[in-house]
Amino acid sequence: MSAPGRTNLRGSVGYSQNSTPNGGAAPPCQNGPLQTYPPMYPPTGYYGAPPHHQGYPGVSAPGKAPVTNSANYYQSNQQHHVAPSSYSAGPPPQPYATVPSSAPPPPPPHAQYSQQPFQQPPYAPPGSYYAQQPYQVSPAQLHQQPGLVAAPASGPGAPIYPSAPGSGHYGTTRTTTAPEATQMGAPLHHYSAAPPPPTAALHPGYEAAAQMTVNGKGCAAGVQNSSHQHYDQSHPAPRSYNSYSGGGADRPASGTLSASAHSSPGRHQGGDSSSSSTGSASPVPNNYDSLEGGSYPDSMPPSNDMTNQAQPYSNYGYQGMPPAYQQGPAQPTDAPPSQNLYGPSGYQPYSQPFPSLSQLSAALGGLSGVPELEVEALRPVNLLQERNLLPPRPLEAPEPDISSDLKKVNCSPQTFRCTLTSMPQTQALLNKARLPLGLLLHPFRDLQQLPVITSNTIVRCRSCRTYINPFVTFLDQRRWKCNLCYRVNDVPDEFMYNPVTRSYGEPHKRPEVQNSTVEFIASSDYMLRPPQPAVYLFVLDVSHNAVEAGYLKRFCDSLLENLDKIPGDTRTRVGFLTFDSTVHFYNLTEGLSQPQMLVVSDIDDVFIPSHDSLMVNLKESRELVKELLTSLPAMFSQSRETHSALGPALQAAFKLMSPTGGRVSVFQTQLPTLGAGKLQSREDPNQRSSAKGVQHLGPATDFYKKLALDCSGQQIGVDLFLLSSQYADLASLACIAKYSAGSVFYYPSFHHVHNPAQMEKFRRDLERYLTRKIGFEAVMRIRCTKGLSIHTFHGNFFVRSTDLLSLANVNPDSAFAVQMSIDDSLADSSLACFQAALLYTSSKGKRRIRVHTLCLPVVSQLSDVFAGADVQAITCLLANMAIDRSISCSLSDARDAVVNAAVDFASAYRSSVSNLQQSGLVVPAVMRLFPLYVLALLKQKALRTGTSTRLDERVFAMCEFKTQPLPQLMRMLHPDLYRLDNMSDQGALHLNDAVVPQPRLLHLSAETLSRDGAFLMDCGSVFYLWIGKGCGETFIRDVLGCPSYASVPSNMSHIPELQTPLSERVRAFLDWLQDNRAFSSTFHVVKDDSSAKAAFLQHLVEDRTESASSYHDFLQHVHQQMSK
Repeated sequence: MSAPGRTNLRGSVGYSQNSTPNGGAAPPCQNGPLQTYPPMYPPTGYYGAPPHHQGYPGVSAPGKAPVTNSANYYQSNQQHHVAPSSYSAGPPPQPYATVPSSAPPPPPPHAQYSQQPFQQPPYAPPGSYYAQQPYQVSPAQLHQQPGLVAAPASGPGAPIYPSAPGSGHYGTTRTTTAPEATQMGAPLHHYSAAPPPPTAALHPGYEAAAQMTVNGKGCAAGVQNSSHQHYDQSHPAPRSYNSYSGGGADRPASGTLSASAHSSPGRHQGGDSSSSSTGSASPVPNNYDSLEGGSYPDSMPPSNDMTNQAQPYSNYGYQGMPPAYQQGPAQPTDAPPSQNLYGPSGYQPYSQPFPSLSQLSAALGGLSGVPELEVEALRPVNLLQERNLLPPRPLEAPEPDISSDLKKVNCSPQTFRCTLTSMPQTQALLNKARLPLGLLLHPFRDLQQLPVITSNTIVRCRSCRTYINPFVTFLDQRRWKCNLCYRVNDVPDEFMYNPVTRSYGEPHKRPEVQNSTVEFIASSDYMLRPPQPAVYLFVLDVSHNAVEAGYLKRFCDSLLENLDKIPGDTRTRVGFLTFDSTVHFYNLTEGLSQPQMLVVSDIDDVFIPSHDSLMVNLKESRELVKELLTSLPAMFSQSRETHSALGPALQAAFKLMSPTGGRVSVFQTQLPTLGAGKLQSREDPNQRSSAKGVQHLGPATDFYKKLALDCSGQQIGVDLFLLSSQYADLASLACIAKYSAGSVFYYPSFHHVHNPAQMEKFRRDLERYLTRKIGFEAVMRIRCTKGLSIHTFHGNFFVRSTDLLSLANVNPDSAFAVQMSIDDSLADSSLACFQAALLYTSSKGKRRIRVHTLCLPVVSQLSDVFAGADVQAITCLLANMAIDRSISCSLSDARDAVVNAAVDFASAYRSSVSNLQQSGLVVPAVMRLFPLYVLALLKQKALRTGTSTRLDERVFAMCEFKTQPLPQLMRMLHPDLYRLDNMSDQGALHLNDAVVPQPRLLHLSAETLSRDGAFLMDCGSVFYLWIGKGCGETFIRDVLGCPSYASVPSNMSHIPELQTPLSERVRAFLDWLQDNRAFSSTFHVVKDDSSAKAAFLQHLVEDRTESASSYHDFLQHVHQQMSK
């Protein structure tokens, strides 16, 4: 087979890369819109159309009206204005779906993805998004940290427009100097004073508590017989909350210094705060913020436009409402007013015989929980005396103390998990507990069962835009009360029909109200442009170093094997780009006899040689793609080019993908040495084991971050595969994935011959990566009950507005974390709820909304807060906070803060239990593993000192902490240790005709090991099977297939499939462990006398090492700190 033809193209197009002085050293990273940059690249319109020629856009979702400076945006309500915002959106695009006669038609198919000439407008932090106005910033502002402050009440240039009920105002952005130095060793979470109680304003849309149905179960509000007041949507009375104030710069020095975004979604529900009125039934969206969120203005009802009916899809296809049923206004009756239990007082309730308040409290689980469960959770444990603290099996997530009916429909802890499963009523109570409050979220994880709902009407709260869920309250068949802001809403006519039972008149039995995790098929209301196709670009390092590593053939073989499994449809497009000291493109247009290589050698001014033939339809050009993958490894096998122009290759990838968006997969094997983004080695091998501060944890240049933000603005996600045996400055390179919602994969010491275990892991990871589901052009918002607010996010994303996460790509293996605070008292609530909504485009071109809702009880007693603590979730959130502090401050400061978290909690518990007579280190049983997990965190690669740790490996461990789901993160932090040679069938699982043993967990100490045993350690991404010198020959023969211990190979990396009962049980147990994770784990057999033993022993976190204390010594240290 002949190699593709080569064409060397020299020349330039109007494009330049501004270099940054002094290597472009960036200040500590702040993920989110708090830093702004001049543009590197211009924005393009959808699928290549310039911004001013766009003509797609849609009938808006009932969404959040963006903050804008446009004078003509409010078409029929010119009296409504907004305060100027630094993140302003321009005028809305023209309507899509209901296109007026004057609207320009969409481009013809052959021009749909045409690339336009590049221009250079100023960069807008939200992404110069689809016809938005750019935001200009002075150079001086680039070196300052902005913080949000309250918008002024009046004054020129800052008029305030009326808020919708339950809405607050975002303020303008001010620029402040860098925050003051953080106190060394300050705790990672700050404890602020409890806020004053809010003043409740009245609004006729808020009804008194009446007949309530939670998840279809009748419950009471203790309401006397009384009259009801007609719910009038036309003449709302104004209602306002305190304006938002405070940003990261306004927090005390002991607060988190986070590399993630400091932002607050508002004081009232942690969701959308801004709202506006328009003259049409559906406001036209002009950015992603308005698509998912926003409030309905009360002056207009929800849109009942049925012109964009979605076709029935998957599980539920909703029929139209029978014509005989029409919704009419409720008839008022006369009765005295009564107390409102949920909303502001003074409203007229509905007159119906309801159960008592005590019955409602019982249905909701009460405030004090089940005594027998609390007794065990709060049992005092003296850690200095009790040693055997591990449970026999890995810890399960604690269940919230709510009624059994609500437990059945509550969100799975694998998806949505709170650090405290009992929510404190006030910030003061939270401060007393000395525990961090936050959420861990795995929103796009693979689910075996997912209700998929197709409906013309997606029912949402008119005020806070919460999606209807199992925890709302039905006052009657026609009205429901939001469980986040307590607004009373009408039940749409269509929602009265239940597609499951095919009955009418039972809205509380709909799938949306019976499942806490659902997925909606969204209409064009939730689109800014037609859904993009699945587009994949592979950017491959083909330098001499890459050829020596041998990854290219493995990649090509894997892609050939999985070409038919890549998510997508008939529109799926692919492209390939290779680079060494030059950049190579590949023309794969249908009709060519062979692929054609186009070489661009001008890396200082890289350009796209062809706009139509480089990203091709996979179905049409499948044979050319296969031919390219077959010939690619041989094309560069003799390469002697040692330089790497990664930066120019990424610039070319951005230009190539900007018309559509999609996923860029980058494979890199060395430090970039040419062109934009070139780096120099910053690692000093002599400092790897230094007990002092570790340097260079942040990026050396802001090139990759700025490029990632540009990619995010064009819906391009970048995933990085680093396969390097030498230092490659992952701290700088990882920014390209971090800020574009991508993923980072790292394979240290990768070589196809010398490191077969890494080669096998790369093969398995690549297979998962290529075939896993993917979401494009996604945004995610987290809402919470009024009184709670979110102030910090952790993960890979870009904060597009104050509470909206932009995810150019979303994958099922990435997780997120958020920190919260309690702004207002929750004393009027028995439940606190959280809802995450992920709006994305599937690989099949369907716009979808995945919604998760979590419900937790609100408690007023400190003992209840302690009893509901989730020790694993707390540890994971602290780990995220510690990673941020190590980058923004120093590693030693982060370590001190983690230790202080354990000291603070133990001190808080001791001071809260007045009758505690024991001396020593006493904690409640539910938190007995907390000090052990803290010690394990200090010994993990990301935070450890005094142990030789490569800088790239440390940075990768930090990346994993920020993105891994909780189960995987906990196995990395505190591995599970089992003994395999004496497994019994006691407690075994019987799955698919296989017996899966369930051996007990063992403490991570050398005292646990014995020379005559075989022990399996599960570290998440790697399994170690340690074989003692005196291990029985039966186990070695029946499981490892070797006649004796001496004959076991030192580099054994798999267990053979032997037809022996012991082998089958061991393999069944290993397979069962592997099935619970997305990516395959490597396997190493470690002999007691092999050199690999050190890698195994470093995970025994309870033992003393040269640079770290033992568990017992650490407990003594914590106890001493408590006494100071």
